[in-house]
Amino acid sequence: MKSKAYRAMVTTCCGLGLAAAAQTPARFADNMAERTRACTACHGDQGRAGPDGYYPRLAGKPAGYLHNQLRNFAQGRRHYDLMTRLIDPLSDDYLGEMARYFSSLQLPYPRPTAANTITAERLARGQLLVTQGDAARGLPACIQCHGARLTGVQPNVPGLLGLPLDYLNAQLGAWQTGQRKAHAPDCMARVIQRVPSDDLIAISSWLARQPLPADTHPAAQAPQSPPLPESLRCGSAPELGQTSAGAKP
Repeated sequence: MKSKAYRAMVTTCCGLGLAAAAQTPARFADNMAERTRACTACHGDQGRAGPDGYYPRLAGKPAGYLHNQLRNFAQGRRHYDLMTRLIDPLSDDYLGEMARYFSSLQLPYPRPTAANTITAERLARGQLLVTQGDAARGLPACIQCHGARLTGVQPNVPGLLGLPLDYLNAQLGAWQTGQRKAHAPDCMARVIQRVPSDDLIAISSWLARQPLPADTHPAAQAPQSPPLPESLRCGSAPELGQTSAGAKP
């Protein structure tokens, strides 16, 4: 029979071992949710959007659009130093994997929260520009490219609903001043630069007040409408999985 001292020693050692195991941090899961924690630190849990209005939603956006925007940061068409530093070491294939992951997250949207002061007349002007455009200025309606429900169009066009007012204003202003660019020919820059600042605010204010439709998925194709004039044709955004000129192999 083992002595009481021996049994006490075994019990103590087992207890210490269990305590040490309990204090050892669990290994991170080897999945994209863990690998994109640097993204969700700013863009919110699962890419739902940051709390401050400047970090947009990633979840559920077309994968081609997300991939293309990562490429734009990597290749200097969009400028935000933190984003550029985060993605600079990553290959183009990995950027595509990240884009597919966030695109696959189908999460509910919050209620719109825009509360800026704007007249009903200006809101009506914003709705008119979004849904019908302005033929006198040669402006197409936003729905012509972004979909009849404004939830985007596969594979490369983002939705315009569910975005914070501050983010919409910042991005429209960046297009207008040339701080944000896309593949040439840059149709967004050409359209936005024709829109007076008051009308841009009317557009963003109306969009930020709209609830999401029941089906928030991007449309499979753009609505039937007359083709854009040659001066407003958009550069061909690269399909997901293709490597554009200048992208990391």
